[in-house]
Amino acid sequence: MLRVTDRETPFAPVDAAAPEIAVIGPGAIGTTIAAALHEAGRTPLLYGRTPRPELELLAGDDRITVPGPVRTDPDQVSHPADVVFLAVKATQIDGAAPGWRRSAGRTPWCASSRTASSRPPWSPHVRRETSILPSVVWFPAQAHADGSVRLRGEARLTLPAGRDSERIIEVLRGTRCAVDLSSDFLSVAWRKLLQNAAAGLMALTGRRSGMFARDDVAELTRAYLRESVLVARAEGAQLGDEVPEEILARFRSFPADLSTSILTDREAGRPLEWDVRNGVISRLGRAHGIPTPIGDIITSLLAATSDGPG
Repeated sequence: MLRVTDRETPFAPVDAAAPEIAVIGPGAIGTTIAAALHEAGRTPLLYGRTPRPELELLAGDDRITVPGPVRTDPDQVSHPADVVFLAVKATQIDGAAPGWRRSAGRTPWCASSRTASSRPPWSPHVRRETSILPSVVWFPAQAHADGSVRLRGEARLTLPAGRDSERIIEVLRGTRCAVDLSSDFLSVAWRKLLQNAAAGLMALTGRRSGMFARDDVAELTRAYLRESVLVARAEGAQLGDEVPEEILARFRSFPADLSTSILTDREAGRPLEWDVRNGVISRLGRAHGIPTPIGDIITSLLAATSDGPG
């Protein structure tokens, strides 16, 4: 893994010909990216579902206010930005798609990836000539009821190594959001997918990261991740036997009150991203003839929690 955009002090100067940047989906991830850019003098355009005059990120003792507004009308997207950061959940894709097409053109898009699939859920909604770069998000950002976001650790993205990543690297250079390049992005994406899948247990219990301190929850998490690793390997990911324990250790290292997006959605009564985070592992397991009994139960319970009936 190669880190290429560690934060510099002071922030990198703004180029006179700085690109116009857009952030679509200013939730926890989008707000963090927007704040990192604004702090470095590269304030992005903001597009989302909820109109807001500004965004607010709380990071340690820092309070970063990103001027808006957050535009909600697709007709307000008059032309493609030079770079687009896409931070929209899978459950929100179809509703946001009309506005995306106006932002596409040949613009490079950096999309937060919640799946390791070779055909991500947003691909049907953008033009063929659009350069879409998947990214894995590693920062613990938590949205609050008032719309503000608390960043409770380092902000870091992983991108696939290659020329397509260069534009994103330059845009984020000198900000508080570091960028890593990976020559084996598939394995990195699968590792994050397994972490997201295990986080589904938080939505089922209604509990935060502290729940993983329980021995029974820890053993359930290990068992779920062990069967999921077999599916990841069948898909080509290079993940060792140590990965389940490392992911569990990561959950246990978080503050006990740290939430996750799928739990936040459940608490707000919104649809859950159960299919791209959990269901996909069960489906691929069946395709490869790999039993996933624990994952099948978790997926069914998450689906019912999200979609009902009842």
